[in-house]
Amino acid sequence: MYNLKIISSTVRPSRKGPMIAAWIAEKAINTGNFNVEILDLGEINLPMMNEVHHPIMKKYEHQHTKDWSAKIEEADAFIFVTAEYDYNYPAPLRNAIEYLSSEWGYKAAGIVSYGGISAGTRAANSLKADLATMMIVPLSQAVNFPMFTQFINDQGAFVPNEVSHKAAETMLHELARWTKGLKIIKESK
Repeated sequence: MYNLKIISSTVRPSRKGPMIAAWIAEKAINTGNFNVEILDLGEINLPMMNEVHHPIMKKYEHQHTKDWSAKIEEADAFIFVTAEYDYNYPAPLRNAIEYLSSEWGYKAAGIVSYGGISAGTRAANSLKADLATMMIVPLSQAVNFPMFTQFINDQGAFVPNEVSHKAAETMLHELARWTKGLKIIKESK
């Protein structure tokens, strides 16, 4: 089984990202391919980058960076759950990515985006470009939730439709395939 880290990007108190992260985590567990851990940036609460040295050096001075590094290093693959804020992904996610360098490399990533009419796709596209600079392979298969509050029922539960379930299954299947291939590349360096 592969170690999958699901990173929930939003931090404000009214965020909905954790419920979407929990949904995709359950889908990932059900495949039997992944050991899953959700990394909620709202709970991790990384400060704005405050390391003296460039991340490529891995000379971390702060415990929060060392802890974050260990979590990302042990991952074989990622799923980023991201909202769309002002046509982009949230600043805390950008900050979390930029804290590290080599820990990210040679790993595949799926993206689950949500938002208004655009379904968070502008944020997802921006995130894909940034992930590629960290040597992460962002999948073309994704899950997008337009007008995402329509999937939250009167009891406050997140209830996606059949299209979303199918998209998640496709993305998770591809994530397992890419992770298998990228492990060979990562181990050969």
